[in-house]
Amino acid sequence: MASTKITRTLGTPTDNKKWTCSYWIKRANPGTDEYMFELNEDSSHYNSINFNSDRIEFNDNNGGYLGRKITTRKFTDPGAWYHLVCVYDSDNVTADDRMMVYVNGVRETAFDTDTDPTSGAVSFNASGNTCNIGVHNTSSNYMNSDVSHLQFVDGAALAPTEFGETDSTSGIWKIKTTCYATPGNNGFCMKFEDRTNLDLDSSSNAHTFTTTGTLTATYDNPSNNF
Repeated sequence: MASTKITRTLGTPTDNKKWTCSYWIKRANPGTDEYMFELNEDSSHYNSINFNSDRIEFNDNNGGYLGRKITTRKFTDPGAWYHLVCVYDSDNVTADDRMMVYVNGVRETAFDTDTDPTSGAVSFNASGNTCNIGVHNTSSNYMNSDVSHLQFVDGAALAPTEFGETDSTSGIWKIKTTCYATPGNNGFCMKFEDRTNLDLDSSSNAHTFTTTGTLTATYDNPSNNF
């Protein structure tokens, strides 16, 4: 997806204080900074999920970081599909649960930077803002990695078990390929499986997205790792 981005202007949210983003990613160039998902008002006001070099970074930036999580653990395996779930829930009474990061079904608890938003903080899931996929602030830190089953659920703080499960035989975390049933007003589900329409929203909302650049289809996916 180098120099390619997918965008949509957001409508009225179901809940601008609570959402979940889930996707599978296979890193193409470990060591680089790349943005996977962003709710953007402008260059200084956004929620983002990105790789800060090899660490996962989850931000709530309102002209300064109200909330920020940067994992201690690094994710450098270019042959592995990682399942990432980030939850924003500023109404949670437990401060540490207002921004949560899960990888392959397990919650990350060790962070180099660990700042929690204040109770009731409003996210950038707001009407007129932009949902960016694969880019930061519309023009930088493009994503080069492979992505599968990107879901955004507006208005719910969900567990990773809604999107993945442990295989009973191998014990390996594996994908659930169905879209979450109630995505909320701004929610969507991109499976990237229709090779003629890669930015298709397969959720019940069927939102229309705009792709700038060229998306490249691949048969490599979490269920069939090349």
